[in-house]
Amino acid sequence: DGFYDYLRGIDCSDVEVYAISEGSVVFPKVPMLRVEGPVAAVQLLETPFLNLINYASLVATNAARHRFVAGKSKLLLEFGLRRAQGPDGGIGASKYCYLGGFDATSNVAAGKLFGIPLRGTHSHAFVSSFMSPDEIVDKSLHSSDGSTTCEDFVNLAQTWLNKIQWSNSLHGIFGETNQSELAAFISYALAFPNNFLALVDTYDVMRSGIPNFCAVALALNDLGYKAVGIRLDSGDLAYLSFETRKFFLTIEKEFGVSGFGKTNITASNDLNEETLDALNKQGHEVDAFGIGTNVVTCYSQAALGCVFKLVEINNQPRIKLSEDVSKVSIPCKKRCYRLYGREGYPLVDIMTGESEPPPKVGERILCRHPFNESKRAYVVPQRVEELLKCYWPGNSDREREDLPPLKEIRQRCIGQLEQMRPDHMRRLNPTPYKVSVSAKLYDFIHFLWLNEAPVGELQ
Repeated sequence: DGFYDYLRGIDCSDVEVYAISEGSVVFPKVPMLRVEGPVAAVQLLETPFLNLINYASLVATNAARHRFVAGKSKLLLEFGLRRAQGPDGGIGASKYCYLGGFDATSNVAAGKLFGIPLRGTHSHAFVSSFMSPDEIVDKSLHSSDGSTTCEDFVNLAQTWLNKIQWSNSLHGIFGETNQSELAAFISYALAFPNNFLALVDTYDVMRSGIPNFCAVALALNDLGYKAVGIRLDSGDLAYLSFETRKFFLTIEKEFGVSGFGKTNITASNDLNEETLDALNKQGHEVDAFGIGTNVVTCYSQAALGCVFKLVEINNQPRIKLSEDVSKVSIPCKKRCYRLYGREGYPLVDIMTGESEPPPKVGERILCRHPFNESKRAYVVPQRVEELLKCYWPGNSDREREDLPPLKEIRQRCIGQLEQMRPDHMRRLNPTPYKVSVSAKLYDFIHFLWLNEAPVGELQ
């Protein structure tokens, strides 16, 4: 009963939380959060904190890796809601894919909650649900400026299809297209004339999907609208993108439609880092990539593995030892800094004891590997950034950092990644980034290690 009474009255008024700003690049051993307060209250925070941080950091990292491979000029669209681990996983994935560098999501709920731009297309089921253009009842469409009305948009699209089929440059390339697909495209264009993006591989990309799209897009063009583009969801994406671009350029030249050759080509179909890299190497004409399963489920790495360790209690430093050096914790309350070099790149992250003076610009500091005595280097920083900032001061009088909006966090993430040295970022054999401790903290770690490790006895 006493324990339940304690739980009823517990709160976080005596808890302080220090964290590295969201959207920052972080490295192993540098604490992402430092949590101070009564041990029982802080221990209760372990599971929710790790739950909130592990998946979010994993997805943001995965999204950033896809962005790095795709390049800055390509649009990245998150299409993963139906493959995500439940609704919470789907909403979180959309948010952290955007943070990690994606441009938009197909998840309407995430768009509404977080202000993420929305992009998407209709489904294959939408296309195959139509039988013929005769099913379209309301055929009228106002022009983009509202000055005129086309009473039979279906007929206008069909007229354009005939013009394309019998044009000098395209005659003989395709025959009769699938009329149910044409009906679906027309219906979609009537509903979304400003956002007409068609899925063109339900029946045959080059013999039906692309000609049908072009016919509807040219009909929209007559009324002052500009079609967004097409989506390829199967087949040889590189080859089909080249053929589609040639078709668009032919339409532009044949009918004098300015800019039609640059119509957007979006590709999807279980894309991942390796697929994007392969497409880049062989060449393609894709403008945007829709990525689902491999980005929201983090297919190549199922979990991140952040941990929550006690490093000090009642002002007494504590250490967790292990035969696996990577699992040895770094004791005591620490401050963390990022040291920058002359070229503006981060050189090393260094941890110091709470009471140690911070590194200063222009002053040489010895940076030591936490566990390998031979790995050490002097650094003369040109800029020093303290990483841990107070986001929850509890009852203390410390100033609290504001939580910025998602778009600012996203910009921070992109900026931080651009700030990293290229050899740290390459996909194959990247140079490991240096994480160090001060000389004083190094000596203390190894003193405590020897003090806490039991001494064996041989007989």
